[in-house]
Amino acid sequence: MSLLLPEESSAHALRGLAWYGQRKPMFTGGNQVTLLKGAVEQFPALCASIDAAKRSVWMATYLVSPIGQSQLVLQALMMAAQRGIDVHFVVDGVGSRDAPASLWRDLEEAGIKLVVYRPVRGLLNLLDSSQWRRMHMKLCVIDDAVGFVGGINLIDDRYDLALGWSSNPRLDYALQVMGPAVMPMAHTVKAMWTRATVGRDWRDDIVHWMADHRSMKRLRAVWQRARLRLPPRAQRHLSAASATNLPMRCAFVLRDNLLQRRTIERAALQAILHARTRVDIVTPYFYPARALRHALRNAAKRGVVVRLLLQGKADYKIAAIAAQVLYHDLQLHGVRIFEYQPALLHAKVLCVDDEWATIGSSNLDPLSLVLNLEANLVVRDRGFVRTLSAALTSDFEKSTEIPAPLVRQRSWMTGVRRSTIAWMAKTYLRLAGVTGRY
Repeated sequence: MSLLLPEESSAHALRGLAWYGQRKPMFTGGNQVTLLKGAVEQFPALCASIDAAKRSVWMATYLVSPIGQSQLVLQALMMAAQRGIDVHFVVDGVGSRDAPASLWRDLEEAGIKLVVYRPVRGLLNLLDSSQWRRMHMKLCVIDDAVGFVGGINLIDDRYDLALGWSSNPRLDYALQVMGPAVMPMAHTVKAMWTRATVGRDWRDDIVHWMADHRSMKRLRAVWQRARLRLPPRAQRHLSAASATNLPMRCAFVLRDNLLQRRTIERAALQAILHARTRVDIVTPYFYPARALRHALRNAAKRGVVVRLLLQGKADYKIAAIAAQVLYHDLQLHGVRIFEYQPALLHAKVLCVDDEWATIGSSNLDPLSLVLNLEANLVVRDRGFVRTLSAALTSDFEKSTEIPAPLVRQRSWMTGVRRSTIAWMAKTYLRLAGVTGRY
């Protein structure tokens, strides 16, 4: 029996709708997906694809550090631009604020078209709550034919901006993709570049242009690129690909602050609700909404093996504490919790049963689920899931399982910590302009 979710069962009925407008995963067949573990595997594959580029390279990433092996990717981008390839590169203003100014100069002098998404100009700029919504996705598309998506930033596996060098590489995953699923990936990274180019308040800028009739032609072009809607011809091609059941069936899903606010979260929730045998989650930052927590508890209670792999070496203490206040309740319902010990953990993986998995930039916390711009790929393919499961088995073996509580009674201190974390999360989201439930 295959894992058929509600949003997939109606795929034929949805083929006439726009990819971005339907707010559900749109699966296409005929894709090739390669699992890449860590920058040690992703960066060489990325460099090879950039070196082979014939026309264009589009990249969007949250964090950039020119130290160590990430320099190889930056050099590949510069060499591509120097030989006439059209290279566009958008970075987040917070994630890349510590990169040296000389790096940006070198990239632009090489011919790379560089923009910063919501640049931060001084600490006072962060008092503007709109600045808390960041571009957290990690995407690269070469010649509109080869795509990369995952959780890996442009930073050396063994280097951390705050903690320095480590003897072991951080745990992280990415995917190399070829096939119809690359089309919405390409459209998304181009839209991110356009939004960053127009400005922080790109929708306000468009309204201003509407007052100037001479700008209408430019307005139409910018609106088409920024609004994340595929052109009719591209949409027809994607719709046709959705009809084939050839492997691998994939769906590119994103989270933004317009139409796609809950797509990643709902895809994860639906997969967990329909799980039959196992659910494996790997994430560094774990503080999901109540619905996801209930789904995990209920899955464990009905006999599904539910395992969480979280940080053993915390990079942000408050994030680790937020996850830990949930341990007790989840374990009492049968959820098994592990902490990764060899190094920092940065992967964002959800694997359900034997044929459904997603890898991308989205954590299971308020920042990723209701604020940031995120991008994941959902894969429905038994062969791929076997490969991923084998990698995850090794990760769990290197981790320490946290003992479940022997009694159901919870101390008053645990209750206080949990209430405090919940209040902090809700307050943060309200300040950032989120008014819905979390």
